[in-house]
Amino acid sequence: MNVRSIFVISSISIVIAVAITGYFWPNVWYSLFFFIPLILIGIRDMTQKNHTIKRNFPVIGNFRYMLEAIRPEMMQYFVETDTEGKPFNRLQRSIVYRRAKKVNDSTPFGTQMNVYSSGYEWMDHSIYANPSKYYQKQPRVLIGGPDCTTPYFASLLNVSAMSYGALSNAAVSALNLGAKKNKFAHNTGEGGLSDYHLLGGDVIWQIGTGYFGARDKEGNFNDAEFQKRAVLPNVKMIEIKISQGAKPGHGGLLPAAKNTPEIAKIRGIEPYKDVHSPPNHSAFSNPKELLSFIKKLRELSGGKPVGFKLCIGKKREFTDICEAMIETGIKPDFITVDGGEGGTGAAPMEFSSSMGMPLRDGLAFVYNILSGLDLKKDIKIIASGKVITGFDIVRTLALGADLVSSARGMMMALGCIQALQCNTNTCPVGVATQDKKLIKGLDVPNKADRVANFHEATLKSFVELTAAAGIQDPENIRREHINRRISQTKALRYSDIFPYIEVGSLVKKENLEAYLKSI
Repeated sequence: MNVRSIFVISSISIVIAVAITGYFWPNVWYSLFFFIPLILIGIRDMTQKNHTIKRNFPVIGNFRYMLEAIRPEMMQYFVETDTEGKPFNRLQRSIVYRRAKKVNDSTPFGTQMNVYSSGYEWMDHSIYANPSKYYQKQPRVLIGGPDCTTPYFASLLNVSAMSYGALSNAAVSALNLGAKKNKFAHNTGEGGLSDYHLLGGDVIWQIGTGYFGARDKEGNFNDAEFQKRAVLPNVKMIEIKISQGAKPGHGGLLPAAKNTPEIAKIRGIEPYKDVHSPPNHSAFSNPKELLSFIKKLRELSGGKPVGFKLCIGKKREFTDICEAMIETGIKPDFITVDGGEGGTGAAPMEFSSSMGMPLRDGLAFVYNILSGLDLKKDIKIIASGKVITGFDIVRTLALGADLVSSARGMMMALGCIQALQCNTNTCPVGVATQDKKLIKGLDVPNKADRVANFHEATLKSFVELTAAAGIQDPENIRREHINRRISQTKALRYSDIFPYIEVGSLVKKENLEAYLKSI
């Protein structure tokens, strides 16, 4: 006898039993308040056709879906160890929370990392370290090449691209006020420049394939709309988004539930409709057109630094852009390298997990190509991807970055609990949602302070690490400063894993071709 038959017989028996006993003891009729809902659920389960489990196991089959719904929380709070969580483990999340709250961020009783497992990394310290010589409140980097008339002194750590729409207005406001408080930059993401980005913090305005905030009715780039916003004093730099690590080669997506009238007005689109950004730009279609577009944006913005962001895919396409720089004499002021391991953006699983070069490989490649073609002296490199600690910054700079940006670290400083609901409009802490009931719980002044605290403490840890290594200036961080274990008995320096190439060594075409074939 199967479960369906047992349910039917049991339901009929219960009703008959209640009817008979209820005749003698009327209070028994109250039990129907418990049994009738169960019977109705069972009838619904047996007649629906979407779930075989419920159809074959009425009532009790629902427990499978109930347990599945709370599985992420059960794993995070009761099953995972401190070093197992993904994408960020508990140790990583905890350090962000503690620094954001300005509480004790030290750890007791030694590291929990397995220092003899493959992948473990460390820095070489110096016995001649003198921290007092190296401390400065905030290391800064000058961004602006020869054609830039309004260069920008950027913080070493900034807010990576996250759009208003993907994030709530409260989250964007807190990020911008935090940036204002500690004088670092806040990237708008491709969703356009909103009032919440203009609360006093420095802004990097990202221009994506949808040209939101700088488009005409057909969705093409509009010079006048761009210039109107680009000359605002809060806007310090312009970033053209070619691709992003979360979904390289795939356009952005804003679900209809998040596309409110306010967001639609900012972007210049219709509300309550799914918004699919094109995977490629309509303003340019080859390297020379891209560089001409960069030149135009620099002129329209009043000489501000202009660069582009990409996740490295086909290496030849990036070298084509670099060769076009030499041929035309037009160079971006900066290049942002994103990692193919993904980020805050909602994306198809295959794109996040299997498309695009990971950050470390992409960053080392970009630096080597720019250096080999003797272009690096005029172009700064910004690295974006899983940067939350001082060591993350050191490692990233060692590979060739001049400064870094963090998205998920800043989200956790806002209160993100890694609920993994960024794409559902149900973020429980009001960060990645447009649900006003959930947003209401996010206190903007408090979270702005936490963002600033996290920024300050992370840079402090970075300075302490470099001081301990005897490094007097961030520009002096080299690949040989980082070690990586590749087996239980062997470790290599980053300079062995990602070898440098000589400045100008790839200027000759045949040398560049040979290098591309060798990597």
